[in-house]
Amino acid sequence: MKKNEKKAVVVLSGGLDSATCMGIAEKEGYMLHAITFDYGQRHSREVEQAKKIAAHYQVHDHRIVNIEFFKEIGGSALTDEHIDVPKKMNQDAIPATYVPARNLIFLSCAAAYAEVIKAEAIYTGVSGVDYSGYPDCRPEFIDSLNHTIRLATKRNIEGKKTNIYTPLINLSKADTVTLGLRLHVPYELTTSCYNGEEYACGECDSCTLRLKGFKEAGCKDPIPYKNTQVI
Repeated sequence: MKKNEKKAVVVLSGGLDSATCMGIAEKEGYMLHAITFDYGQRHSREVEQAKKIAAHYQVHDHRIVNIEFFKEIGGSALTDEHIDVPKKMNQDAIPATYVPARNLIFLSCAAAYAEVIKAEAIYTGVSGVDYSGYPDCRPEFIDSLNHTIRLATKRNIEGKKTNIYTPLINLSKADTVTLGLRLHVPYELTTSCYNGEEYACGECDSCTLRLKGFKEAGCKDPIPYKNTQVI
């Protein structure tokens, strides 16, 4: 490895957006490092798919971080089995699938990892356009966290900045899909369904946004769905 080779940490969930970020970081010429979180979510499918995506991109290192705390405190349909996963989006409220402070914690861990390996970039697939209303997907949150990282890390204090990049922040899901297809992102390896089964439900918030994106992009979603009418 060359001493001046630039490195990026990609927060890799196994989903469509994070896989697209991996494709973007590769195109930008970064040595790829991935970090995936097993946080007590309802299923392990997204972690398994993240492994496949990381293998596809031949990442230099793939870290899987176990955080049982989210499951222990509950408070989200994704981590608490007593809360049902909603089938329809409510545009007027933060949905039950919101995991408290998830991106704040994930990106803080990614920043620590980036500091140790001397990475100058952290990529995360948050979107401020087609998203579920999560407060930790907003541009102002990312701006604030970038500022905090510069104050909180040795690398940044010494003048070697590490920035969080959100290349999808202003893109619709259709725009993201179009970009990813142009970059040959392996969407067939991704998963989005909150229920985490082999065949996506096509009804949950995440499936709805994904299907809408592929439809508006004018192409077929390559993953299987239970209900063929949604494809």
